[in-house]
Amino acid sequence: MNKSQEIVLKFRPLAALLIALAMEPTIVHAADVQSTEIVVKGKAEKSNEATASKKARTSDTASMLLDQPGVSVQSAGGVSSLPVIHGLADDRVLVQIDGMSLISCCPNHMNPALSYLDPSQVGKLKVYAGISPVSLGGDSIGGTIIAGSPVPEFAPEGQSRFQGEVGSYYRSNGDAKGANLMLGYSTDKLNITYRGAIANSDDYKAGGDFKTVYDTGRTGETLPLDVVGSTAYETQNHLLNFAVQSEDSLYEAGFGYQHVPYQLYPNQRMDMLNNQAYRINLHYTGKKSWGFLEGRVYSEWVDHYMNFGKDKQFYYGTAPNIAPGMPMYTKGNTTGASLKAEIDLSKRDILRIGAESQCYRLDDWWPPSPSVLVGVSISGMAPNTFWNINDGKRDRYAIFSELESKWNTEWMTMLGARLELVSTDTGAVQGYNSTYDASASVFNGLDRKKSDLNLDLTALTRFKPDDQHTYEIGVSQKTRTPNLYERYAWSYKSAMVLVMNNYVGDGNGYLGNPDLKPEIAHTISASASWHSQDKSWELTVSPYFTYVSNYVDAVQWSTSNISTVFPSNQYVTLKFMNQTGRLYGIDISGRMPLGENGLGEWSARGLLNYVNGRNVDTDSGLYNIMPFNGKVTIEQSVGNLDNSVEMVAVARKSDISTPRQEILTPGYLLFHWRGSYTIDSIRFDFGVENILDKLYSLPLGGAYTGQGRTMSITGIPYGIAVPGMGRNAYVGLNYAF
Repeated sequence: MNKSQEIVLKFRPLAALLIALAMEPTIVHAADVQSTEIVVKGKAEKSNEATASKKARTSDTASMLLDQPGVSVQSAGGVSSLPVIHGLADDRVLVQIDGMSLISCCPNHMNPALSYLDPSQVGKLKVYAGISPVSLGGDSIGGTIIAGSPVPEFAPEGQSRFQGEVGSYYRSNGDAKGANLMLGYSTDKLNITYRGAIANSDDYKAGGDFKTVYDTGRTGETLPLDVVGSTAYETQNHLLNFAVQSEDSLYEAGFGYQHVPYQLYPNQRMDMLNNQAYRINLHYTGKKSWGFLEGRVYSEWVDHYMNFGKDKQFYYGTAPNIAPGMPMYTKGNTTGASLKAEIDLSKRDILRIGAESQCYRLDDWWPPSPSVLVGVSISGMAPNTFWNINDGKRDRYAIFSELESKWNTEWMTMLGARLELVSTDTGAVQGYNSTYDASASVFNGLDRKKSDLNLDLTALTRFKPDDQHTYEIGVSQKTRTPNLYERYAWSYKSAMVLVMNNYVGDGNGYLGNPDLKPEIAHTISASASWHSQDKSWELTVSPYFTYVSNYVDAVQWSTSNISTVFPSNQYVTLKFMNQTGRLYGIDISGRMPLGENGLGEWSARGLLNYVNGRNVDTDSGLYNIMPFNGKVTIEQSVGNLDNSVEMVAVARKSDISTPRQEILTPGYLLFHWRGSYTIDSIRFDFGVENILDKLYSLPLGGAYTGQGRTMSITGIPYGIAVPGMGRNAYVGLNYAF
């Protein structure tokens, strides 16, 4: 018995119990530590069954990543979850959509980058959960997610081709439904493709009663105790792409439009009641005698509106002094450009160099919502417009260099450096009335312009002694400059205003800090993989450790002073503050065939994730750290029919962020059944999620603020976690032609 066979026998029982990914991980870059890629076929094919079925059972592109090692999601709206990689979320994770680094334009981050791509429009999702190469981008300290629509396909020389795809789905929980359409025309030189998708859902039900309050704050309107308020949504996404190719070059012009009439939020005090975004993306790729050259120019315009949705109280005050709602508007523009070259220095060495720029502009203003005049004064949110961010600026300029060397058939290394200049600034602000004058005066008197010179460094190596073993290790320094809300949310005298500036969904209020320094993360990450030559079985173990200087955490804040006494069992106000963070963990994934019988071929996959995150300065847990979790999937395939049964286990969340009064959540066990049937170009998907209708709390779901008097910081019950969805049956149909 050789060494590799001994390893197989040693780990086979573990692999059989823990079974890995619901979609096969592939090392997509030889020097990238723990990099996985999901390629989604455009037609109804039997490959990538698990990936294709996700289009029928979710409208949230971020949730398509849940089967990747080290990845979880922070719950938000029904199509806008925020990806979390190794305990780092939101702006700490670099997300690119078709090569564009997009920025959320909202004090609650309701429009994150992945929300602009419907699952039916996804052609590729690539996850770098360990060390991300500097050539991919900067201004982040977590992993990297590269998402994109399918690459253009051209007809054979001298021919033309018309193709399309149409699909639809229905989900029982929330009465969710949607449809998608793709139409494409191509010759050997030209490709024109349109992709459109619509989706909507009502509030979903939990697996049982999770609250004790029926009232929504609206006269005559109540919600059953098992209905998760403010989870309804309606959205539409459109993409139009033109591509022209020559012998050595590809030119693309992409145009995108999104309209979200509403997307309600169960863990925010406001709701998105309109979001419109327009994008243009120009891209060039050329093959040269020395390598490749790539250029890109893009711009995005976002108009965003928030107020109280149907499940939240709209009128505030006592008659006759009643204020109708709280309108909040955001307008953002992101313009970026990049030029990258990949130079073949020799058969051994590849050099990547490039330069990038990004200019971001943000206005965030809240028009007055006046109540009735009382004498000569005006009570409530009037008579002025409240400027939350006025003429906000965040500009980035970067250069990078990266050298990849294949020393021999066994060893590869990659070294990279990236230098970025990030500048932020904002104009003078004002409040609704004199109540806010003191806060505005202090803020307007500050030197608000900040410039950060950020350095990223990476070093990676890969050792592959044979076809059955792969070992990788890497170290990095990554840097992120705080976002505009972290630095410039200013009104410290009003708890009501502070709770409107909250992108983590914990029900608390947040005050910005213009003196925040950039976060600097030092990470060591490794990966060891044992597998058969054809990778029919595989076990991968990936430990990591990250130490973050100037970690942007929060301290409890009372008016203008740090609070030394932490109130319990209530929502609080906090101020962003640089502290020190430490995270470590391990991902284990694997797969193996189980054999074949009269019922078809059987296989198993499994996944385990563990992360521990602490604030070193306060010895508190970091916020929204996913508890120890794992899943096992047993798959069966016979002819055109595929079935799988999945078990998901999540431990109790007990290590929490004390300053935020984070909510504890119990552990749970879920079971799902999923199936699909393909015949020619037709694909049917069907299944039942949460078969046992289990009532459970989402560990990263935040605090339930989905109904009632949400404008008041203490106007809603404290301590209710957002529950997960109860039993949900779904069906989907897709036809390619």
